Amino acid sequence: MNYYELKFTYSSKVETSVINDILAAELGEIGFESFTEDENGLTAYVPENLYDKNGLQKKLATFPLENVTFHYTAQYIESKNWNEEWEKNYFQPIHINHDCLIRASFHPEESGYTYNIIIDPKMAFGTGNHSTTYLMISELLKLDLKGKKVLDMGCGTAVLAILARMKGASNVIAIDIDEWAYNNALENIRLNHTEDIEIALGGAEKIAQYGQFDIILANINRNILLKDMHIYATHLYKGGLLFMSGFYTEDIPVITAECEKNQLQFISYSEQNNWVAVKVGK
Repeated sequence: MNYYELKFTYSSKVETSVINDILAAELGEIGFESFTEDENGLTAYVPENLYDKNGLQKKLATFPLENVTFHYTAQYIESKNWNEEWEKNYFQPIHINHDCLIRASFHPEESGYTYNIIIDPKMAFGTGNHSTTYLMISELLKLDLKGKKVLDMGCGTAVLAILARMKGASNVIAIDIDEWAYNNALENIRLNHTEDIEIALGGAEKIAQYGQFDIILANINRNILLKDMHIYATHLYKGGLLFMSGFYTEDIPVITAECEKNQLQFISYSEQNNWVAVKVGK
């Protein structure tokens, strides 16, 4: 199949990662099916027969965030082996010491890892390539999850939910507001034989129907974390832990201030490439 490759950059005071996430969700509604992100913006791919310039312009004109100016280029790409391209250019296997290997189904198997997770993404978010996912996985690997109830909020590919289940969590819920992520999460839990993970489509309003959690994982972005933290706090057992990522080192003060408002105690943080994962307790 032939594709169009569109490269988007932005003029805005909003964090590029936030715009990337929202733009990918918007483009997914008009036929775009794979995405990669970097510090400059988003690269998106759409099948030739689904590329609608008018539809694209409408999406950009009605973008949910204000004061974002878009710049993009479009390039026609003839049919190729997309798995090969993905493997070569975007998604390399992720090795976290000898504790965890994250690979696609088209990567060869490797032995010697405690947890071997297969993720077949159509975009790079949530594979472990991004620092925030890597940091959250590293935090999960330190925990004893046996018998715990875990929420993966903004689950993306569901890699965190899958790892939590592999580590012995007895009840794992994964929620994402994006329909593409929801479907991809379902695919990935089947690939890893963790079908007892429950996947839900929606936002933080969905959490209430599942009650309280021992562990909540929220790898989203700063603005959503600040908006929804009171919901996370409400649905965390006393003594439970909340892990959050999707923001920068300089955002830690505003995150910890919101934690204090919600009776959550800052415990620690880890950092990679200026991205941060924080650990807080109730």
